[in-house]
Amino acid sequence: MSYYARFFPFLRPYLIQMAGAAVLVMGAAILNLVLLRLAGFLWDIITVQRDLQKMTSMVGLFLGLVLVQGVLSMGHSYLTAWVSQHILADFRTHVFAHLQKLSLSFFTKRRTGEILSRLMNDVTVIQTTVTETPIDSAKQLVTFAGGVTFLLMMNWRLCLLILLLLPILVLVARLFGKRLKALSTAIQDQTASTTTLVEEVLSGIRIVKSFVQTRREALRFASQIRTALETTLHRAAVLAVFVPTITLLTFATAAAVLWYGGRQVIQGTVSPGDLFAFVLFAGILIGPFGSAARVFAQIKEAQGAMRRLFEILDTSPEVSDRPDAVDMPIIQGHVQAARLGFAYDPRQAVLSEVSFQVNPGDMVALVGPTGAGKTTLVNLLHRFYDPTEGTLAIDGYDLRAVRLESLYRQIALVPQETVLFGGTILDNIRYGREEATDEEVIAASRAANAHDFIGQMPDGYRTMVGEKGVNLSGGQRQRLAIARAVLKNPRMLILDEATSALDSESEMLVQEALDRLMGGRTTFVVAHRLTTVQRADRILVLNKGRIVEEGTHASLMERRGLYHYLYTLRLAEVNA
Repeated sequence: MSYYARFFPFLRPYLIQMAGAAVLVMGAAILNLVLLRLAGFLWDIITVQRDLQKMTSMVGLFLGLVLVQGVLSMGHSYLTAWVSQHILADFRTHVFAHLQKLSLSFFTKRRTGEILSRLMNDVTVIQTTVTETPIDSAKQLVTFAGGVTFLLMMNWRLCLLILLLLPILVLVARLFGKRLKALSTAIQDQTASTTTLVEEVLSGIRIVKSFVQTRREALRFASQIRTALETTLHRAAVLAVFVPTITLLTFATAAAVLWYGGRQVIQGTVSPGDLFAFVLFAGILIGPFGSAARVFAQIKEAQGAMRRLFEILDTSPEVSDRPDAVDMPIIQGHVQAARLGFAYDPRQAVLSEVSFQVNPGDMVALVGPTGAGKTTLVNLLHRFYDPTEGTLAIDGYDLRAVRLESLYRQIALVPQETVLFGGTILDNIRYGREEATDEEVIAASRAANAHDFIGQMPDGYRTMVGEKGVNLSGGQRQRLAIARAVLKNPRMLILDEATSALDSESEMLVQEALDRLMGGRTTFVVAHRLTTVQRADRILVLNKGRIVEEGTHASLMERRGLYHYLYTLRLAEVNA
């Protein structure tokens, strides 16, 4: 129940509406009970009294109450939907906002499809249980209490016969409940795994086709589906036994009622109308009994969904603002690292004893073999991670002591693999600064050598880029990323060699745009291209997590160390 207690704050803003829906549904339930009792009176009027005037008046009253009940039912249906959808939207928004606050490490340890399943499927399960179930339970409670009251007033012996089944129903529900919870949780977990697989395959469909792996992926998907199918069928088998068992017990009571009540009608102690009404009341009590079992199963299912969602909400970002954090002033660009160390896994350091200083406006190239720690250092500079040892400061401010947003607003990242979002070219460039005017967007596009190709698009700046920019070439995507960075007007740049995967013509256009972007800004570049390395003001050579060489291109070539080896090797590859 602690999960439901934690969910209560999301219900609090809508308690009045929920209470209103409950009042409406209980009013409809009461009218339903009254209608059933009137049906008994009407039956006696027709079969015993044979009074046409009374029958006409009773039918008129009956129809009037049916109309009122219909209005109440419509009101509670809409109000229930309104409340449940608002809570669904609020909670899903809350979880999504929390996800965006989490550190990069959270997403590197989890698959996107799993997170997506929790955000969409699990939230829906919870929404149904915490909104619709209580309101429906209010209806069933009134139906049960009112029905039992009428039955006791009409024939207490027959009523007790029905109530004898209640302890049996509760016991059956408890026996099946634990198994249903385990199976429901397993189904939700398997759904998340299947969603993850589909997301990965569709995102990498070109690689799947290129490496002729469609059959392999189809077999993987079929295996996931078979596993989910087996679990779903197991749950269906449990439900197939569960529901009929309760139904059987309920109808057994109904048969006993008809037999015992029929005897009393024959003996003249009960009127036909009373027996007719009694059978109707006994019939509607099936609803509360069946609802209790269904609610029990839903609660168990929602507990599994809540556990997975609150696991996310209980995760704290590893990188966050300290209580005493200050806003980062306008960055000048003086960067200092002192005995910097970092490890994704405490058992294996990625960076160790890294120390360097960079002057404002310098272009610094990060060079080294694969796994040397270049990307990790870039992530620390952008404060996607905090160092586990040492300090990293900009203009004398330890990055851990400044507010994240004040730092992020002054840094622009241009990755090797450009990330574009669904929407238009204009939307993607304006992502750098939402309030930018169209004229400012065009100016940024010109600076990024993107305006000309945008003008040739069918809808210009309103052209849809497609999912992840699939409708654009690699060079076009990179120039849009640069335009986005130009529009942001950052004080510091981090480039994961934005030209390494481009052809010569695209590289020239992108490089020109980068030169404009880097002007007067401190820039760190993960360098692959020889031209980038040669133009750098300083080069940091990393190997096995340490800076092993530092200097300009000329000085490092004279030293004939690791940099000389890497540069010569790359030069040989270019000339081959």
